[in-house]
Amino acid sequence: MAEPGWRTADFDFNLPDAQIAQHPSAVRGGSRLLVVDRGAADARDGSAHPGSSWAQHAAPLHPEIAALGGITAMPGDAARTSDVRAQHAAPAANPAAIPGDAARTADFVGATHASPLQNPRPEPPGNIRDGTFSDLLALIPSGDLLVLNSTKVRHARFLGTRPSGQGTAEVLLIHPAPDDSWIAMGKPGSAMRPGKQIRLGPDAAIETIEETPDAFRRVRFVGLRAEEAIAKYGRLPLPPYISRDPTAEDEERYQTVYAAREGSVAAPTAGLHFTPSLLAALHASGVVTTDLDLEVGPGTFKPVDVDVINEHAMHSEHFEISLATAEAIAQCRSRGGKVWAVGTTVVRALESAAQDDGTVRAGASDTAIMITPGFTFRVVDRLITNFHLPRSTLLMLVAACAGYQNTMAAYRHAVASGYRFYSYGDAMCVVGDSR
Repeated sequence: MAEPGWRTADFDFNLPDAQIAQHPSAVRGGSRLLVVDRGAADARDGSAHPGSSWAQHAAPLHPEIAALGGITAMPGDAARTSDVRAQHAAPAANPAAIPGDAARTADFVGATHASPLQNPRPEPPGNIRDGTFSDLLALIPSGDLLVLNSTKVRHARFLGTRPSGQGTAEVLLIHPAPDDSWIAMGKPGSAMRPGKQIRLGPDAAIETIEETPDAFRRVRFVGLRAEEAIAKYGRLPLPPYISRDPTAEDEERYQTVYAAREGSVAAPTAGLHFTPSLLAALHASGVVTTDLDLEVGPGTFKPVDVDVINEHAMHSEHFEISLATAEAIAQCRSRGGKVWAVGTTVVRALESAAQDDGTVRAGASDTAIMITPGFTFRVVDRLITNFHLPRSTLLMLVAACAGYQNTMAAYRHAVASGYRFYSYGDAMCVVGDSR
């Protein structure tokens, strides 16, 4: 349950279109890293509510980005996203017209719209430091535990021909269901009515069995087994804000180097920065690593479309924590080490399985946990993450971990400094203990 008083507009911000990363960095691991220290002398109170801050006066969410929460918006929808990205160029509200907090708003608007070419590396606040991803070697002490999400992105996107034979249709598999069927979403809705088939090729089709209570579809493959159809016709589902089709480069770079079991429709993006050599160097320095599996679903891209965040219906995702991982966390606790979560998916899994002593229960479960400012973390001590969509539950989770004021100050600095945002973008690291 979210802390009372928080509104979705508190987590809005404007982002120049050019800072939405459309391709990975030139080399894996070559990204920038913004370090936020919650324990620094000038770190801001993480529990402070923004009140009449700039965020409440931000421009309303553009309709196309809001559509990411609907059944028609799916990872990999390149044709749609050229319009979606336009929302980031929306001008902020005129600060002079905002009563009560014009100075703070003017400061944010100025930072948001500053040209990276004019001011490529502005000085960050005292508790925020610019760095590179390899700085993690110096940031993570020996004896600390790094927890990774080892899920693998499934080739779950299908393009086919509508039942009428006129026009195309699209299907995104979400997860398997009983009787060799699948839960899926797709568009147009008229092509996915029960009994209709979307033709993938001369030897395969996807048939809709029924509509589910949560507005998804239960489908089955016709002509080929699921694994055969996925291998032959499935596409890598790039996020909806990447406005291009996947390439051979994406086949490598949109998977982590430690990806193991297929099950996700999106990558756990904080892990995309890690290389085998960095992981080996961390191990050699005494850092312990372990992993869990959380299947990232399409809800990860869904903006919060209600005014009060308590009213948001959180998406559910399946996760599994092995006994070995649970034991690694218990051992870390016993030696006084810190638990580092690589990505918001790891945070959701660990805190969903948390016990009062800071350890976790092993096993498989589903989680619809929503983590917002005011949340009490029982397992996660440190966070490595990418920069997230405005008005998203992922940004709210980061604000819960780093503190709201720290997070929004970091995002202002990241925008002004030309950091790359979203799945293929740069990273952010939250260190230190809350003051």
